[in-house]
Amino acid sequence: MAAGDIPSVAIPGTVLGPVTKLAPGPGTHVHDGSVVSSLMGSVAVEPAAKAPGPAKRLNKLAAVAPAADERATVSVARHAGGRREILPDVGSVVLARVVRLMPKQAIVVIQQVGGTVLQTEWQGVIRVQDVRATEKDKVKMYESFKPGDVVRAQVISLGDQANYYLSTASNELGVIMATSEAGNDMVPVSWKEYKDPETGVSESRKVAKPS
Repeated sequence: MAAGDIPSVAIPGTVLGPVTKLAPGPGTHVHDGSVVSSLMGSVAVEPAAKAPGPAKRLNKLAAVAPAADERATVSVARHAGGRREILPDVGSVVLARVVRLMPKQAIVVIQQVGGTVLQTEWQGVIRVQDVRATEKDKVKMYESFKPGDVVRAQVISLGDQANYYLSTASNELGVIMATSEAGNDMVPVSWKEYKDPETGVSESRKVAKPS
């Protein structure tokens, strides 16, 4: 892909290009077939190594060299002067964006710990049993969250190497920002409902209430 198609600066989550064209370097990761920035910083692209010349005739003892990767390598370097990254810990209250829903859990990316915006997004999971403190057997994930929602949650476990486990069971935890199916910002109208003020349509959510 053309260098002009790759941004010169990136924030966590910025899509830099498809893995078919770019190889992930430092400060990046692969998600859904794309190379994505893991940091806030400057983007650098290292051209692919030149392909080797015509191969000589092989004899029985010659080893076949592996094919060279013809993709350019993209990396992201954090801007100088940045402070040491704060990591989510058990008990931390975080802000996270919902990226995917499944029947038994919601996948989120943690973007803020306390009052500190993170330079690296960390993946978290809200399990169905951690959505509410009561009537847990009646919880439906698609009635609690939608992709794109911003959620206030608490870290309850460091989980495995890939995920933090989060809870929205307290009254002050849950969805704090939601967009309607029509694309409008919604306002909370009850502990389980947001409303689009322009269309008047209500949608179910696990709403965060002030403490």
